[in-house]
Amino acid sequence: MSEAPGRQASRLNLSPATASLFWLTGLPFPLLRMILWMKTEEMALGTMLESLRLVTQNIDEIMQQESSPLCAIDITPDLRKQFAYLSGGRGQNGSPIIVFPEFPAFGEIQEREFHNVLTYLTSIPSLSAAGVGFILVIDRRQDRWAAVKGTLLRIAGSFPGNLQLVLVLRPTTLFQRTLSDILFKFNKDEFKMKVPMIMLSSVTELHSYIDRTQLTTELGGTQEYCHEKWISHRTAIEGFALMVKRTAQILQSFGTELAETELPNDIQATSNLLGTHINKKSKMKEDLLVALGQGSRLLESINEPVVRDPDHNMNQDELENLATVQRLLSQLNETERAFDEFWERHKTKLEQCLLLRHFEHNYREVRCLLDQVAQRLTAFSEVGISPAHADHIFRELSSHEERVCVTQALAREGDELIQNTHYAEDSIQPKCIELRAVNEELSTYLRAKKDHLLRAIELHHSLERAAKWCDDGIYLLASQPVDKCQSHDGAESALQEIERYLDTAGQNKLTDPSAICRDYETVLNLEFRDQVDKVFQKQVSMQEMFEKRRVSLKKLAAKHTRPVQPVAPRPEAIKSPLSSPVDTHPVVCSQVEGQLQSNRSASMSEEDENLAILRKHVMNELLETERAYVEELLCVLQGYASEMDNPAMASLMPIPLQNKKDVLFGNMPEIYHFHKRTFLRELEEYEDCPELVGRCFLERMTDLQIYEKYCQNKPRSESLWRQCSDCSFFQECQKKLEHKLGLDSYLLKPVQRITKYQLLLKELLKYSKGCEGSEDLQEALTSILGILKAVNDSMHLIAITGYDGNMGDLGRLLMQGSFSVWTEHKKGHAKVKDLARFKPMQRHLFLHEKALLFCKRREENGEGYEKAPSYSFKQSLNMSAVGITENAKGDNKKFEVWCNSREEVYIVQAPTSEVKTTWVKEIRKVLTTQLETPLECYARYITWNNGVCLGGCKRRFRQKCIM
Repeated sequence: MSEAPGRQASRLNLSPATASLFWLTGLPFPLLRMILWMKTEEMALGTMLESLRLVTQNIDEIMQQESSPLCAIDITPDLRKQFAYLSGGRGQNGSPIIVFPEFPAFGEIQEREFHNVLTYLTSIPSLSAAGVGFILVIDRRQDRWAAVKGTLLRIAGSFPGNLQLVLVLRPTTLFQRTLSDILFKFNKDEFKMKVPMIMLSSVTELHSYIDRTQLTTELGGTQEYCHEKWISHRTAIEGFALMVKRTAQILQSFGTELAETELPNDIQATSNLLGTHINKKSKMKEDLLVALGQGSRLLESINEPVVRDPDHNMNQDELENLATVQRLLSQLNETERAFDEFWERHKTKLEQCLLLRHFEHNYREVRCLLDQVAQRLTAFSEVGISPAHADHIFRELSSHEERVCVTQALAREGDELIQNTHYAEDSIQPKCIELRAVNEELSTYLRAKKDHLLRAIELHHSLERAAKWCDDGIYLLASQPVDKCQSHDGAESALQEIERYLDTAGQNKLTDPSAICRDYETVLNLEFRDQVDKVFQKQVSMQEMFEKRRVSLKKLAAKHTRPVQPVAPRPEAIKSPLSSPVDTHPVVCSQVEGQLQSNRSASMSEEDENLAILRKHVMNELLETERAYVEELLCVLQGYASEMDNPAMASLMPIPLQNKKDVLFGNMPEIYHFHKRTFLRELEEYEDCPELVGRCFLERMTDLQIYEKYCQNKPRSESLWRQCSDCSFFQECQKKLEHKLGLDSYLLKPVQRITKYQLLLKELLKYSKGCEGSEDLQEALTSILGILKAVNDSMHLIAITGYDGNMGDLGRLLMQGSFSVWTEHKKGHAKVKDLARFKPMQRHLFLHEKALLFCKRREENGEGYEKAPSYSFKQSLNMSAVGITENAKGDNKKFEVWCNSREEVYIVQAPTSEVKTTWVKEIRKVLTTQLETPLECYARYITWNNGVCLGGCKRRFRQKCIM
């Protein structure tokens, strides 16, 4: 609904008449505001430029720059000669007085100097005073007639102003005075002056023409005059005027530059432009303050005589100087005011532009965020696959709901801009409307999805409680010892235990399938229905097992044993010791034997049932922990790994963490997809036959080797984590996920999981002896242990430093371990040999298919994986040239590895004799596989128990043999 014209006019600060006119034009008010704002700014610029132009023009008029472009500073040396000066006095009609004092060298003054000084002096009085005409007072009392004549001729020929009267103080000597009177009458026409020229004999006669107060003391007057001070004042006034003019011109140019500046389209450029203009404005203000300070000081200097003597009367020139400075200060204040008005408009425009750029930037980020939220929402499960998964989805939805709230804040920010009469209302308002619409749509969707998910979570927890109740019940049955239940008291105790457990059914058991389908119809998809059906089937199976156990226990508890009474045997019942027991009472014996067989069968049946229950319990643990593991991996990848690509979180990431997602998480995405899409689903297929699950492990044993890559990357991952663990990025992610533990605990989950499998397989194997899949379970356990060994070996292998070759060329790593090693060299010195025998070296051996590596173990400082040892490479033996001796003299834990006809012998001492046997056996296996064919078996000098050849040819070593 559109706003009323009157209210909009009020917000736009328009008069009612103007508002009505705009309303009648049919233009939108935001557009009108934009037009009005631009018009106002244009008017402000025009006002400022016109004001500055008038200031410049007024300064030219004040200084009379058009008639006399000269300044005192330009002719200061000429002025200092003082052959003519303005005393500040005035004639009776206000004519300015120019005094030509005694100056013997007047005739030597160059024409340029004379013209510049007179031109400058005649430009100083106001135009009105100069228009009346100047009075010239020529003092030649100490000179000759020739000097008087020369002065008059020079003045008559080049005086630049209007003349009213010329007064000449003639020479005072008798001869020169007489000569002047005579020659002045004869030469009067030569002077060609249209004004009266009067020859005066004394200053007394001068006083009859000019009042003494308007004459200096040299001319018998009372006026104080200091020529240097006069020059100083004139120089300062003109310098101040030029400063004011230059300042006005700079402000005019700067204002034009500001007005013509195009507004940038990004935040940084706008902020830089605003900062640049503020700095320039500050410099302008500093220049203005300097000029104002200079003008104020100049004004104080002119007023100094009055301040010093209140009775002092300023002459006309001083009064005009005072008025000039005051006018210049007024012009300067006017300049400052005009510029300030324009600057406020311009600054407001730049600030609003910066606010608009921030708003537009935030708008784009929010739109991107909303698009991400919408995309993430489409990928979310409607109900989750487990309670933990559903809870995680609910937290994610709550997190997205908080993110969506930023749209409201941004819309309110846009409203504030509009309320503050922003010039771009027509651009801001549609964005605010769009933000509110999207916010309302997503908020409604999120609320509905959360309500839907809450119902699913409620059902998830009900199913979880029911399934746990069933599992605990099954475990209870399995844990009841069969032998103790054979007695009356044992049966009663077990029966009571079962009854107590069944009493807890009310708060855990699912009662009515139809009621669940009715109450949770909106959340029951196909997978959810399967879960409900499985739980109900589990409840039914458990109840049947409980019922059978109850019946059996009740029978045992109700059985009364008859007391045994001693009875003397009858004579005929006494048989010879040689007689066969089969011959006595055959019926009774057969009955006893049948009863024993029946009890044995019942006991075996109970034991098989208990083992099945225990297998089921282990399988449930395997599946539940597998589902939880998959969920935890998903949580880490979504809550941490994906956030590393989120632009909104980029500011929280430290530099060492940027672009290091593959280092931090390794191949965790690959592990997650394997378990989610393949392994978990295949494990679930064996839920009802746990003893066969070994086949699943055997089929996927190659895929499980991906854990080797993850473990090899773990040291780099943990090093990066330790470097950045305290950063805000991880803290924010952990806060959103509501995790009590940090990311490092979750990065350890894959290592813990691959270790957990062998424990679960051992448990299953223990309860599956003699079952159909026990061999597969044993093989799967062996393979998992092999993977763990390979992972452990690879962790040690990547810690080897100093090996120049390619580890891949050495073949598969078979074994690795720490030993004490002595060395013997045939060509070595005896002393070195003896020392070698008594002082062993601690070496870590790596047995490959093609080489045996000797390394020195070095412990590293640090924590976690950073504390893992490293190995410095020392020696490598090619397995094609190696021989072994199983028994070294003196110790059953030692064996010898040698090469080059025993020129190099390494005596190796294992920690135990068992380790020694394992290593010797593995080395023998490697050497055996290297014998390509029996006919190619050269003498390898391999000794075995007193030097017998490994091939079994019974020849002693150092002899060639053929197998």
